[in-house]
This record gives sequence, structure tokens and C-alpha cells, in this order.
Amino acid sequence: MPRILIPTPLRPYVEHQPAVEVEGATVGEALKDLVRRHAAVARHLLDETGAIRSFVNVYVNDEDIRHLQRTETSLAGTDTISIVPSVAGGREVR
Repeated sequence: MPRILIPTPLRPYVEHQPAVEVEGATVGEALKDLVRRHAAVARHLLDETGAIRSFVNVYVNDEDIRHLQRTETSLAGTDTISIVPSVAGGREVR
């Protein structure tokens, strides 16, 4: 069964789990299963149309899905999906 690695800022929305095993033959199906099981995480991952938010990067086994078939990227049972939200802000160091 594929698993999704959950970044620390999103763990409160998935019962504080560092990884969640999901069902799905594609990245899109796996993300839908994650959201079905943990609805609160949806607003952090998906926009109002159900697409992955522009500031969220998704990888399958260290490969960016934007360079594969995006949400149609096929998954094997041992694949690992990583969610990497963009980080912005901070202050200039002088």
C-alpha cells in the first residue's frame, strides 16, 4: 500500500501521524483517499476546484510529479509520496 509522508505543519490534521498509508493507483487517488480519511487536511492541500494548491509540491519516490504525469502518476504498492509545502517569509539577515 502506498504511503504519504506528512510534513510537520500538516500533522495536526492527520491525527499527528508522520505517515499515512493510503489506497490508490495514482497520486490523485491516493490524495483523495487521504482527504477522505482526514478531511481537515484538504484545505491545506487542495484548492476549491480540488486541484493541488500551487504552493504544495508533491513527490513520488523523490520525483516531482510535475515532471511525471502529475496527479495521474501511477503508484506501486511500495511507493512513497512526499508532500512538501513551500516555505516563505522570515526576515533578511544582515
